[in-house]
Amino acid sequence: MRLASPLLSAIPGLRHAFFTREGGVSDGIYQSLNGGIGSKDDPAKVAENRRRMAEAMGVEQTRFLSAHQTHSPDVAVATGPWQGTSRPLADAIVTRTEGLAIGASAADCGPILLADPSARVIGAAHAGWKGALTGVVESTVDAMEKLGAERTGIVAAIGPLIRQHSYEVGSEFVERFLEADAENGMFFIPAAREGHSMFDLAGFIRMRLENAGVLMIDDTGADTYSDERFFSYRRSVHLKEPDYGRHVHSIVLESD
Repeated sequence: MRLASPLLSAIPGLRHAFFTREGGVSDGIYQSLNGGIGSKDDPAKVAENRRRMAEAMGVEQTRFLSAHQTHSPDVAVATGPWQGTSRPLADAIVTRTEGLAIGASAADCGPILLADPSARVIGAAHAGWKGALTGVVESTVDAMEKLGAERTGIVAAIGPLIRQHSYEVGSEFVERFLEADAENGMFFIPAAREGHSMFDLAGFIRMRLENAGVLMIDDTGADTYSDERFFSYRRSVHLKEPDYGRHVHSIVLESD
């Protein structure tokens, strides 16, 4: 039902999960643990799936939080359950509140779970190519620092995402990265199709974490596109499916 980071698992008083698509109640293209509030799945089934994920994280469903993600570098600070029915527009959440499970939703993009064991500050970020390029990694680390974390003490885990061998992109995509920094060329290799390249999103995220001062990083290594234990936006497009499920990967500071 879920994968774990060895680095995060070694931290006392912390629980985390990179959820697979197994263990839920949704069916069809959403089978089965679809946590996507924005999907076209039956809302009651999504709610039950999220309740199951909250239970796995050891919290009530109201304390299992995700944001309304827009591929931005914006970060929300959580101090308790979201008020009302709306979620903040953000692509990362940070907190120092115990018993509050914060999550990053993804279906090919890069989920990152972070923790400073000493300061007891955690973060969850959604880093697709756009968010990673425009600074969501750095914004998350900055926000954790404002809550008392030391960036050199932060442990980060990169979750299941689309890997380089599955991520073909066009020349315009490559140019956007090269215009930002010529050294970004190291994250592309030629594709079989002329004029296309294969993009290493995980490597790019790791580089942004390292440049932000995060020194302890691990990676599940899972590929959402080729591994059918995971939802994949790109796979759904290639299969001409009308929609796709979403994961919510989560981290929580356990209460004493």
